[in-house]
Amino acid sequence: MRGTIVKALAGFYYVYADGTVYECRARGAFRNGGLSPLVGDEVEMTVVAGPGTQPSASSPEMGVGAVDRILERSCSFDRPPVANVDLMVIVVSVKDPAPSFRILDRVALAAEKAGTDILICVSKIDLAEDDILQRTLEHYRGAYPVLTVCAKTGEGMEELRALLKGKKAALAGPSGAGKSTLTNVLMGREVSTTGDISEKLKRGRNTTRHCELFRADGFFLFDTPGFTSFENEGLDPAEIAHLFPDFAPYVDCRFDDCRHISEPDCGVIKAVEEGKISRGRYESYKDIYETAVKAGRY
Repeated sequence: MRGTIVKALAGFYYVYADGTVYECRARGAFRNGGLSPLVGDEVEMTVVAGPGTQPSASSPEMGVGAVDRILERSCSFDRPPVANVDLMVIVVSVKDPAPSFRILDRVALAAEKAGTDILICVSKIDLAEDDILQRTLEHYRGAYPVLTVCAKTGEGMEELRALLKGKKAALAGPSGAGKSTLTNVLMGREVSTTGDISEKLKRGRNTTRHCELFRADGFFLFDTPGFTSFENEGLDPAEIAHLFPDFAPYVDCRFDDCRHISEPDCGVIKAVEEGKISRGRYESYKDIYETAVKAGRY
């Protein structure tokens, strides 16, 4: 039987197949081969017992089974450990916490490298200050689509649901940005714990402790830990510019191996100076590039 891993916890893999969740162990071949199933994996499994017939299952509604084979992945992430993400929804709050574009750009870079589609979702727009909202729209102009939403009033939520249809989508972004609240509204029930905002630090307390894949009406939704799990390790400095889609129309440089840092006649630098590329995005690029160069020296 074929199914989808929707949760991995304490050595068990919970596989959704044909309307039932099965509590499974992985076959020993996975351990011997160094391959571990991930939340989001499509797998082939063997059913050991149906729901209500096996006392070792943690819930009577669950069946029991074994994961036999992991099917080919479209993408995967190490931190958080998830697979087959079709759409990365990067959630940025206009306030409490205010957006940190350097951090969000690193999340976007990880998604680009994995090959997922990206949507910037601006949350809490009922608290919007015009300059912050405008800065967000300007920062991602030419890079990714931007959708403004408010879980409290429902504004933009139908548009978001439409974009999620038929996909496995992940919500990413800093703690406190509203990911858990958005997840609960999208699911139509409370499935993710929301946290308070620290008054001292003006940032959220991370409430998600493990990865889980929720089944919604027409789509799947990952719930993952906060942005600190996303790292840009092992990047080749030469590939980074190719992971900034807003640079692509302007890569018309004198040198074929232009790194867009200080070279003469660089099309990307010229586009930044002319306001065609967000200067903030360019500064994020330089920061990530220089970090990758330093990492490669040691």
